[in-house]
Amino acid sequence: MILRPCSPRFAAALFIAALMSTAAPAGSHAGGACPANPEMEALHLPHLRAALAAGKEGLIVALGSSSTEGAMASDSAHTYPAVLQEALEEALPGAHIAVINRGIGGQDAPEELARLQGDAIAVRPQVVIWQVGANGAMRHADPVVFHRMVSDGVERLRAAGIDVILMDNQRSPRVLAATDHIVLEDSLRDVARETAVNLFSRSRLMDAWSDEGAKPGLFTAPDGLHHNDLGYECVSQALAREIVSAIKAPVTVAASK
Repeated sequence: MILRPCSPRFAAALFIAALMSTAAPAGSHAGGACPANPEMEALHLPHLRAALAAGKEGLIVALGSSSTEGAMASDSAHTYPAVLQEALEEALPGAHIAVINRGIGGQDAPEELARLQGDAIAVRPQVVIWQVGANGAMRHADPVVFHRMVSDGVERLRAAGIDVILMDNQRSPRVLAATDHIVLEDSLRDVARETAVNLFSRSRLMDAWSDEGAKPGLFTAPDGLHHNDLGYECVSQALAREIVSAIKAPVTVAASK
């Protein structure tokens, strides 16, 4: 997407209008069939917020494996990055936001770390959403090595002035059958805490849906691993709500001493 030139005053007006809007992200793919979302840990996205406030294009890179690439989606418009972009644009009509899909099926932390510079940092986004851990769990990745690799990647992203959102695993039969999936999910949570970055937990989200009667099978494709269109839709809508909340959150200024 190309940002049309506009004056600083007009850009600021657009951003204020977006902040005042109370509309929640609402896509059309699933026909409003997504379950209610639990209260999630608030995201902090200062670089994205500042870019939009300055009238600049918001640029998000979705880095990951087949869940990001969109395996088992009916078409590219139903992948999570595509649905996320649509939801954000609908919720923030005064903003220009692009979500770039950098998912490659079959990869996990080693391969994604190796292409972090070219596929993410070099694009100069304000946000990178790093979905990682499912393939590692199914391949019995060493949790210590996994933790070190993800931490290394996060620190490189932070050093480049990029907001980071880590995304953990979906609740699907093949992931749940991998005995290491809980260990790697815990490792992602630890990395997020240790490096002070964001965690968007699909596992917690889908567990909450299940507790309310929307079982994981509703959101899982016939392969028993990936999301179906409804799964991609509902995860993306939940993530969009959290991103919009972070952008609209009141700015707090420390009192001078």
